[in-house]
Amino acid sequence: MKSYQWYSDQWGKPTKDDRLLFLLLTVGVFQAGLSWQAAASKRETFMRHFSEMDFRKVAAFFPDDVEKIMNDPEMIRNPRKIKAVIQNARAIVNLLEDYDSFADYLWDFFGGVPVLHQYETRDEVPNQLPEATVIAKDMKKRGFTFVGPVVTCMFLKAAGIIQDQVME
Repeated sequence: MKSYQWYSDQWGKPTKDDRLLFLLLTVGVFQAGLSWQAAASKRETFMRHFSEMDFRKVAAFFPDDVEKIMNDPEMIRNPRKIKAVIQNARAIVNLLEDYDSFADYLWDFFGGVPVLHQYETRDEVPNQLPEATVIAKDMKKRGFTFVGPVVTCMFLKAAGIIQDQVME
């Protein structure tokens, strides 16, 4: 099985699992400028370096943790992206002052129900949507980073919060 198959299997399936959401967001961060396959294939490396995707632990990382992660040849060694994952973990922790979970925050935008977009052909499926842009802006306001409209849209689709149905 290909190392990114888990991501294809997850794509579009609604989840409210905060660790999985943090992992999917992390893939989105690392995907910027790379293929989704390259980022998704690093799941085991992300799990190992980011405390099994426990965002509370990752939020407490220090600069020397970034150095340690950067020294792993299996890692996508981009310090800005590694720091973004830590910053996003901190932003999730801060969200918990207002929400019961990261999932509650995300799903609250849609009343807890997945949004379904229908298209005639695959070519019509966009990589940006207005609702994802609204969430990206809110996430940035709350301290998230590397969450532009495309990354956020793909993250929400991977998490099954936004779903595409193609008729062809």
